[in-house]
Amino acid sequence: MKIKTHLIRRYPLSCLLLVVIWVLCFCTPPHTSLDNIKFIDKWTHIIMYGGTCSVIWIEYLRNHTSPDRKRLFVWAWLAPILMSGLIELLQEHCTGGRRSGDWMDLAANATGVTLAAFIGILLARRRARH
Repeated sequence: MKIKTHLIRRYPLSCLLLVVIWVLCFCTPPHTSLDNIKFIDKWTHIIMYGGTCSVIWIEYLRNHTSPDRKRLFVWAWLAPILMSGLIELLQEHCTGGRRSGDWMDLAANATGVTLAAFIGILLARRRARH
């Protein structure tokens, strides 16, 4: 319990965005005129995961004076990709057909996470210079 409280205090926006991802991934998406835009679903995944992981990097760098690269690799890159894979499996097998797992969604999520990692690395380097 102490670890959960610690994480919520140090990474409040990251925790909130992760909860939002879990909720959105199991809601039935509404149909809109944006459905006609090619790959809109994939762009949404890239932005959702890229934005969330950028916030993880920013909050991590805010809370730590010297970044631990291994920890960042695990928690800001690998864990979100694994979470994405788990969500895709759960969508495929546990939503009664309302949602379907899509490996291209996993690829889009991994793209967003990787882009966020590049942004985070740039922020860490900039911070180290100052």
